Amino acid sequence: MSTSGTRVAAAPDIPPVSSAVQEQSTDSRAARRHRTTPRISGLIAALPAHNEEAGIAAAIQGLQNQTCPPDHIVVIADNCTDRTVEIARANGAEVFETTDNTHKKAGALNQFLAEILPQLREDDLVLVQDADSALDPDFLQIARKNLKGSIGAVGGVFRGSEGGGFVGHLQRNEYARYARDVRRLGGKCLVVTGTAAVLQVGLLRRISQARLAGELPAGDGRGGIYDTSVLTEDNELTFAIRHLGYDVLSPAGCTLVTEIMPTWGELWRQRLRWKRGAVENCVQYGFTRITRPYWGRQILTMIGCLITYIYLATIVYAIATNNLSVQPFWMAVTVIFIVERIVTVRDRGWRHMVLAGLMYELVIDLFLQLVHTKAYLDALTNRRRDW
Repeated sequence: MSTSGTRVAAAPDIPPVSSAVQEQSTDSRAARRHRTTPRISGLIAALPAHNEEAGIAAAIQGLQNQTCPPDHIVVIADNCTDRTVEIARANGAEVFETTDNTHKKAGALNQFLAEILPQLREDDLVLVQDADSALDPDFLQIARKNLKGSIGAVGGVFRGSEGGGFVGHLQRNEYARYARDVRRLGGKCLVVTGTAAVLQVGLLRRISQARLAGELPAGDGRGGIYDTSVLTEDNELTFAIRHLGYDVLSPAGCTLVTEIMPTWGELWRQRLRWKRGAVENCVQYGFTRITRPYWGRQILTMIGCLITYIYLATIVYAIATNNLSVQPFWMAVTVIFIVERIVTVRDRGWRHMVLAGLMYELVIDLFLQLVHTKAYLDALTNRRRDW
């Protein structure tokens, strides 16, 4: 494994993860489970990847250049048909290839964690990072510092990558506003993001035990950390963490760059999955002290969609009947909204602030309202889920 661009050998009493994860035959895995393996200490970075040849090198290099780098970087290659495995190894990462996984990211992580958790101590850490993301240099150092007390997981605050034209630009503004909100709340967040999150091993084991004991949803039915039956495994994991008495945090400084959706169609599919998954996670856990604010957000979103449609209908009706007129109250509301759009994108610089005042972002606001409406209807009618 390489850290900070330099090849280093594993400590004599700690075997490299590669000796445990690169053997792929069923017979070798069965034999490995029956022998004693010296533990691996510290922090392991796990990057689930399905055909990520375009971004895997940057993700690995971001980990190698950390001020507090991980002890091992493992790319979890899940049904890859491109050069992901080759590029990962060429950049100094170790590779774990999944076997017969049909549950995408959640299933891939469960296979890897089932192999590696028995080798770790309770106070060791696991970073789970999307392969299309790259951490800023201080991410892991800040995450380690904040993993104390009741904090069981530390997630990242992400910026959007370049590209994607107009739709990419809108997402970068959206992410900048999200980062501002989290920063103003002192790192408090609703979800420990799947783009990058550091979790305590002791907590991961507690989640597995709770699933088997019926204290949490069963997930894959075998004690897997991630629930393979849901659309948004990261949101469900956050619910699980909080129901076990832990909390999650996204501290200032735990920043990274993540891939944006380059087209409206891909953005539609991503956000539809996020919203429907969030709704179904609420139903899955029911109305509890933990889920109460999440239910509240869903209700507010529903009301917001309804108000938007009523507002647009009244404008269309007024134009059709030639009764459109300017109302001072609504003009004042519009000015306040424009100011909010300008101020909340300040992190991106004055040029983006000026542009935000033109209110062109109403395009994505209406787009997301339509996505939310579709997600609510799909969940209500139990429409087939596909992603």
